[in-house]
Amino acid sequence: MRLGAAIHTGVDGFGRFSRFAGSVLYWICAQPGSWLRWRNLAPQLYAVGVMSIPVVAVTGMFIGMILALEGFAQFAALGQEDRIGGVINASVTKQIGPVLAAVMVAGRVGGALAAELGTMKVTEQLDALRAMGSDPIRVLVVPRFVACIVMTPILTVYSDILGSWGAWVVVVRIFEVPSADYWFHTANFVTWWEPVGGLLKSVFFGACIGLAACYKGFYCRPGAAGVGRAATAAFVSSFIGIIIINLVLAQFLNTFRQLVDPNDTSFFF
Repeated sequence: MRLGAAIHTGVDGFGRFSRFAGSVLYWICAQPGSWLRWRNLAPQLYAVGVMSIPVVAVTGMFIGMILALEGFAQFAALGQEDRIGGVINASVTKQIGPVLAAVMVAGRVGGALAAELGTMKVTEQLDALRAMGSDPIRVLVVPRFVACIVMTPILTVYSDILGSWGAWVVVVRIFEVPSADYWFHTANFVTWWEPVGGLLKSVFFGACIGLAACYKGFYCRPGAAGVGRAATAAFVSSFIGIIIINLVLAQFLNTFRQLVDPNDTSFFF
């Protein structure tokens, strides 16, 4: 009985999420004018993007510094300390930067979106919108979903730049590696594939965050405890989704690169 109930609950939840995602995509494609209005979209772009810049920038900078501090001894032991900048920047742009920015957005924005929509559900504001003839998904969810898709790549750029700069400070200013060598090897290691692939990942990360957070808030349980659980579940679901999407896209982009350039022996993660 318990197994049957668990299967029924899982199938029911998957169907409800699929219907929710389908409704979001429908309103995005069917009536773009409804969510492209600046008065609806601008507050969400500000809340998701501008307010997240400090935490993403600071985190990216310190991650770059930590990578430089931890990795310099190993590179110096091989006499390759001048190449550490290229390795760090390649890792930051194609992997660490996008994932780090997405996790920060999931933690700062995902929980807030779920709590906001959950509070609206608990206080029956969603029902009031339906009574007035407005679809809550079109009015509330779509602008937040689009804002996550648009702003996550921009925040990824901040994370990449600050991560590279933080590594430069440690490698050049503390360990006294020539700045010219740092940037020379960065140019050799980082091609256009790395930042483009990272930005492509960040678009999917943003979609995952926006969809998971809004869904959890839209279907939260009654009461303050239900809103709190929805906020927590939004971050957990977003984080798991980010990891899974990162794995799938890493393999896809790596395969695609090998098809485009069979002579390239590097791997795109």
